Amino acid sequence: VSLEAGILEPLHIGQFYSTPAADTIVQESLLTPEAAPFPERPDPKTCSPRDYLEYYIFPVLLPGMAELLHQAKKEKCFERKRTKFIACDFLTEWLYNKNPKRKDESFTEFFSIPFVNEWLKDHPRPPIPLSLVLSEEEASIVIQSFWRGYRV
Repeated sequence: VSLEAGILEPLHIGQFYSTPAADTIVQESLLTPEAAPFPERPDPKTCSPRDYLEYYIFPVLLPGMAELLHQAKKEKCFERKRTKFIACDFLTEWLYNKNPKRKDESFTEFFSIPFVNEWLKDHPRPPIPLSLVLSEEEASIVIQSFWRGYRV
């Protein structure tokens, strides 16, 4: 929803979720200063919360959210109740790697990000269940071999 003069207005998903071919155009237009709604960059310490969100947060976050939806579709998150895909991990990795300060650096996997490593040392995650780790083919092989062993 959009907050326009105190009135909530729905936003259309088509504004943020585009085809893969148009994604680069959308991302470039969102990240360029001439596409900004302001003639000059507002001061992040004195601007209104709305201006801060519209100028500093949304141009970075919305392309990441669009990419997140593309990846969730690839991982079949909309077809199943449970998947191994963790959206927060994907978004963290995407934002870290798209950071302009890391422009010339190579891609970094989620578990290789320094602050993620530090966090996981103090807060280890439980192991992912085998049912989420195996592909459908691998799971069917395990089930079939168990059944054949049982029949024998």
